[in-house]
Amino acid sequence: MEKYSQYRDRGSGIAPFFPIPTKPSGLYLPFHIFLFLFRVPILLTVTLSYFIVLQWLPIGSLGKKASLWLILGTPGIWWIDLQIDGVKRGSVARYHQTRLPQPGTIIASSLTSPIDALYLAAIFDPIFTASYPSTRLVHRISLFQALLRAFAEPQLEPPPNTNLCNLETLIRKHPHRAVVVFPECTTTNGRGILPFSPSLLTSPPRTKIFPISLRYTPGDITTPVPGSYVAFLWNLLSKPTHCIRVRIAEVVYNNGQTAASAPRPTSPSGYNSNFLDTLQDDISSSSETLLGSEEGDGITQAERRVLDKIAEALARLGRVKRVGLGVKEKSDFVRAWSRQRRR
Repeated sequence: MEKYSQYRDRGSGIAPFFPIPTKPSGLYLPFHIFLFLFRVPILLTVTLSYFIVLQWLPIGSLGKKASLWLILGTPGIWWIDLQIDGVKRGSVARYHQTRLPQPGTIIASSLTSPIDALYLAAIFDPIFTASYPSTRLVHRISLFQALLRAFAEPQLEPPPNTNLCNLETLIRKHPHRAVVVFPECTTTNGRGILPFSPSLLTSPPRTKIFPISLRYTPGDITTPVPGSYVAFLWNLLSKPTHCIRVRIAEVVYNNGQTAASAPRPTSPSGYNSNFLDTLQDDISSSSETLLGSEEGDGITQAERRVLDKIAEALARLGRVKRVGLGVKEKSDFVRAWSRQRRR
């Protein structure tokens, strides 16, 4: 793997784009083959039934969620380990209104697998969006498009003629739905948090933002490499069960807009200034390499702190570190990986 060393984070050595190897089946190979062949037609039937027929019928939110849970249950995704910051296990119902995403809130989710969007849809029935490193605007997409994006090539910019809008407009038009944002813009293997798109900075200051981390056991159902449909299906359907570890952080607010509009205090000069006066500015600017914005100086320090807080929450929830590799580096990695596979 030395040829891919440039796609490891320099500070931590984490490689967020490498596929996670599958544990050999060994003596259980015949059983895994049986599970795969048995589940494939069932999964295709329930999935096509939902996306072609059921989602267009007036079955209500509960009927749609039940159909999505049937899709999740087919490959054995039954075990959900849910934990919320500041809430003891077994007492989630008591804090349901304040600690869980509700209509009119924003979900800032990690992105590692197509299961991410499927699980979020089955629980919250949200609106999905696509973010890009080069713009603060988002593209509203369907659940099916969100699933396909987990297998898609990373994109630095939105495609031509894409209908873009900001999060504030999207929430105002759909006050009875939550909005999902994938700020990393592309999938990883779950071992690091990529630099963020600035799209979260267009959320209203009083709108709650819930960082949510989704991790899987076994971890080989992640799709960091585009087009890995066959490997994903095999890893998903040949295992008896899968576990999703869901972690929800405390609410974050986009107070960068209000802070940016406030007058900044004048810096001391002459003998009244010293190293400590500029220490906070140095700390704030040190995180610039962990932000995926192409706007550069268009992001204020207050806005950077908002993105940092959400990114640190996702890293803490997932027990991983933030990395400096972004969408551009993943595009280069995919090209190098594809060339190697063709040889």
